[in-house]
Amino acid sequence: MKKLVITGANGHMGKVIASVVSGRNDCEVIAGIDINDKPNGEFPIYKSFDQLTEVPDAVIDFSHPSVLDSLLAYCKKNNIAAVIATTGYTDEQKAQISAAASEIPVFFTFNMSLGVNLLAGLAKSAVKILGGQFDIEILEKHHNQKIDAPSGTALMLADAINEAAGGQYEYVYDRHSVRHKREKQELGISAIRGGTIVGEHDIIFAGRDEVITLSHQAASKEVFAVGAVNAAVFVSGRQAGLYDMSALIAENIS
Repeated sequence: MKKLVITGANGHMGKVIASVVSGRNDCEVIAGIDINDKPNGEFPIYKSFDQLTEVPDAVIDFSHPSVLDSLLAYCKKNNIAAVIATTGYTDEQKAQISAAASEIPVFFTFNMSLGVNLLAGLAKSAVKILGGQFDIEILEKHHNQKIDAPSGTALMLADAINEAAGGQYEYVYDRHSVRHKREKQELGISAIRGGTIVGEHDIIFAGRDEVITLSHQAASKEVFAVGAVNAAVFVSGRQAGLYDMSALIAENIS
């Protein structure tokens, strides 16, 4: 039985994760971290890692980029696995995460959905066949409360495409600021914010007289919670290193 701590435990995703864990028999939530430490009647909640007395196998972080320093410091000090599912990190913070992975097991991905990670794999296969002849655009849609744009998932998809294409693409976010035709090596990334859209991502391959679109839609945030819990069970007790959904998928396939 893996013991888990949730950061952002009183937030929406924290509550969904706790609900997902309650239906499993391979893990349990032993505590939560949240600036709002209002008791939930299920497990103790603390304002900071300094107050945490329970010893988990992994910490699932679905909170805010500002928590990263204290999260990594706690996990490194106590040799505990970290599952980082928050988005909106700076390049410097991403470097911090990579550096921490030399000391502890870190599971880091911009999207915990199995379907989205499969979408990234399909996009990599498609660009190897279509990339030279098709223009590629990514369109992402999210709810009106999401702060960062483009989404971390859109950037993850763009990076997967660019990796498969040998790094030839230049990301373009703001077409209205310039007036010229689309360059061949552009990879456009557009964001829409509105209503209660959980998350939708389209990868559009536009060629001569034909268009191919790869799409993923999340109907609820539970898909991300399920992925995060699977990641926590997977990464607990592993050797230090940087893990992502592809590693979890590969182990399940084998």
